[in-house]
Formats: sequence, structure tokens, C-alpha cells
Amino acid sequence: MIAAVSAGIAPGLAILCYFYLKDQFDKEPVYMVVRAFIFGMVLVFPLMFIQYIIDVEKVFSNDFIRIFFAYGFLEEFFKWFILFVAIYPHVHFDEHYDGIVYGSAVSLGFATLENILFLFANGLEFAMGRAFFPVSSHALFGVIMGYYLGKSKFTQNRKKKKKWLVLSLTLPVILHGFYDYILFTYKFWPVIMLPFMLILWWFALHKAKQARLARHI
Repeated sequence: MIAAVSAGIAPGLAILCYFYLKDQFDKEPVYMVVRAFIFGMVLVFPLMFIQYIIDVEKVFSNDFIRIFFAYGFLEEFFKWFILFVAIYPHVHFDEHYDGIVYGSAVSLGFATLENILFLFANGLEFAMGRAFFPVSSHALFGVIMGYYLGKSKFTQNRKKKKKWLVLSLTLPVILHGFYDYILFTYKFWPVIMLPFMLILWWFALHKAKQARLARHI
């Protein structure tokens, strides 16, 4: 049990520490980051239940729509909702890069508990693959979400503010939907997933660098 918990927690904490330590200005209070992480963990059980109902009741006959809605949309929407309601208006969200810290924290909270549950059910032999794919992909969706939330918060132009806010949700939903569609529908999914993940890492790290270089947009 201890081994499964340790293997489940380690990749999420490592990635979160990476993005947290990259904050070049005023680092976020640890309690705020931990709170965001816990918020993400809380989402796991209700979302697993909703996804289970959708699958069992065959709510969607089309696999593409089912995957995009049940996984891409629902998971990213609830992460976004927590960030928008509990973090976005907070006084400590005072720099563009802060969105990336909090976005990755919420996403990694979700991914970490999901990872622990998976390893309990399926065994430690999956730990390495889970770290490279599901855990890191959730982190990167959170980075992208947080980047555009940061742009929205620190943009004075109302039209651009709405544009960035919409992108902060729609882009992670689309990327997450394609990630799960590749995973669930292609027999030789690693052939497509590896380049997809490399592009996702490049894009997310590029956005993180842009956020570090611009204190306010």
C-alpha cells in the first residue's frame, strides 16, 4: 500500500515543484498551492461516478462525443470552475505566472489521486507509464489553462479578457479530448501519443516561459 501511494504521489509532486520553483517573482503561499491541489483531489470521486453513469447508461452512442464530453469536457470544466471561482479573484493571484502554478496544482491534485487509485487497482508495474502519460498530460492541460486565465486577469481590454477566458477552458478541453481519443480508440496508441505529448510539453513550457517574461499583460 505504501509503495502504491508513494509511486502515485511522486510524479505529481515532482512536476508541481518544478512549476512552483520556476516562479521568478513572489512565490505563491504554500497553503494556497496545497489548497488548490486538494481541490483537484476532491473532484476525482464525483467525476468518476458521473463518467461511470455515462458509460453504463450509454448516454452517447458516438465514441468521439462520449470521450470528449465525459473526459475532455467534464474534467477540464470542473478544474476550470474551481480555478475561476476559488483562485482567479484571490488577492494572491497577482502575477501572470501564478495562473500556471495554480492551474498545475489543481490538475495535479486530480491526477495524483486518480493515479493512486489506478495503481491500487492494477499494480505498480504501470507506475512509470502513468507518470509519463496521464499525470504529465493533466499537468500540462493545467499549465495551459492557467496561462490563459493569467492573460485574462491581467488584460484591461474587455474583449480580450473574455477571449482569453474562453480559451482557458476550450483549449484544455480540446487537447484533453484528443489525448483520450487517441488512448481509447487506437490499438497502437503510443505511435501517435509520443509525438502528441512532445508537442504538448513544448507548447506548455513555451507558455510558461512567456508568462515568466511578462509580469502583467
